[in-house]
Amino acid sequence: MLTGRRYLLAFTPEQEAFAELIADACRVVWNTGLEQRRAYRRRGAFIGYVEQARQMAEAKKAFGWLTQAPSHTLQQTLRDLDKACRTHGTWKVRWRSKRRSAPSFRFPDPRQIVVERLSRGWGRVKLPKLGWARFRWSRTLGGQVRNATVVKDGGRWYISLCVEDGLAEAAPNGRPAVGVDRGVKVAVATSHGKMRDRRFVTPGETLRLKRLAQRLARQKKGSRRRAATRAKIARLNARIRHRRTDFVLWTADRLTRDHGLVVVEDLKVKSMTAAVKGTVEAPATNVRAKAGLNRAILAKGWGGLLTGLQHKARYNGSRIVRVPAAYTSQRCSACGAVDAKSRESQAIFACTSCAYIGNADVNAARNILAAGLAVTGRGDLAVGRSAKRRPPEVQAA
Repeated sequence: MLTGRRYLLAFTPEQEAFAELIADACRVVWNTGLEQRRAYRRRGAFIGYVEQARQMAEAKKAFGWLTQAPSHTLQQTLRDLDKACRTHGTWKVRWRSKRRSAPSFRFPDPRQIVVERLSRGWGRVKLPKLGWARFRWSRTLGGQVRNATVVKDGGRWYISLCVEDGLAEAAPNGRPAVGVDRGVKVAVATSHGKMRDRRFVTPGETLRLKRLAQRLARQKKGSRRRAATRAKIARLNARIRHRRTDFVLWTADRLTRDHGLVVVEDLKVKSMTAAVKGTVEAPATNVRAKAGLNRAILAKGWGGLLTGLQHKARYNGSRIVRVPAAYTSQRCSACGAVDAKSRESQAIFACTSCAYIGNADVNAARNILAAGLAVTGRGDLAVGRSAKRRPPEVQAA
């Protein structure tokens, strides 16, 4: 299987400046290629990767700064653009902004990438035109390198190595199923009654972020002090993001390791966290409350948890099933009655039809599990049974 290994790079000042140059060249190639594709579409024509790569080779003669960047990184940028346009459509692909887009570029040819270990905590990688660059050996490589991506995150440079680990997907582990409910107060609640959560931002960091935002609002755009403030904010947000990533991967590993079937809601997180839109004639309402809900959802890493579950399930012999989210928080897991009044508060579920009272998130997780078992048609997860075979019906005597 293909998997990723991310390491912290220790660029020299010269390498860091050159990496910025490569990232800028890739950004310009992306934006120019996207504008060219849109211009062709406006007049009913089409241009693909092959023609754009040929024209880029000619453009290097007129723009010498393009020759400073490795050719493979520029070609890979055009390949990524071609894939994005074919998948999402030319008009839905976004521009790469110098201020908002993280500088990144990829080396697709494994023959030009050499990785060596120097000591217990350090290694080095040889990249085209960048030469040897040291990185922190935080984990073993564990396979053959297929490609390398260099990205700047929170003011620091990282390298992500795509590795073929030589492993096959694990066989079903045959362990019991579990339902998972994602929430804004508690990140993860399971049908077994377990709660998993973590504070990603300390009170001191919250106060510091607020003060930095106030300072940023008072500074002149384009000034060096504003750039320094933005760098401090980026470092803090990167630290918070790394904690969230660590939590969702840790949780995903344990859920897939201890259970053979993990059932989650099929939530459209991108649509759920979209900003409220309104017009002059019909202005939007509850904008501030919706913005707070959007931040709470994104802060808990709902999308990252699903991605982590799908990744870890390949190694732990588990299966991920997504079920519709309708009425899972309003249905009683004991009697099956659906009533919005049963949800007394965010934390308490008290059924209006029976005497069941329990945690609202756990009740929702049990409903999610029941829906997942109905979809798979299995009463248990024995290794020898088909995933789509329903248990045989017992004939009445």
